[in-house]
Amino acid sequence: QVQLVESGGGLVQPGGSLRLSCAASGIRFNIYAMGWYRQAPGKQRELVAQITRGGVSNYVDSVKGRFTISRDNAKNTVYLQMNSLKPEDTAVYYCNAAFSLDYWGQGTQVTVSS
Repeated sequence: QVQLVESGGGLVQPGGSLRLSCAASGIRFNIYAMGWYRQAPGKQRELVAQITRGGVSNYVDSVKGRFTISRDNAKNTVYLQMNSLKPEDTAVYYCNAAFSLDYWGQGTQVTVSS
């Protein structure tokens, strides 16, 4: 059974930081591209950051220079370090594992507000 379990969301003030984690089980983690998506109320889900199995990362323009995606294949975990958070980063953040099939986590809420 495939499971992607996100953690690390919460309420943070503008300018603050959060680190999201996604622990994967039931898949050969090291062959999957891993990504973080987010969905704000009334908006479509969008790709925030992705890291290939080779460690190459890409980001949506709005988070470049503020967010960093990384992976630890020994721990079957992908991270998203989010710095300089803005109110517009408020969303439910989802972990995604992509290879021949896509798998999704349940999501974790990130709220940026003073």
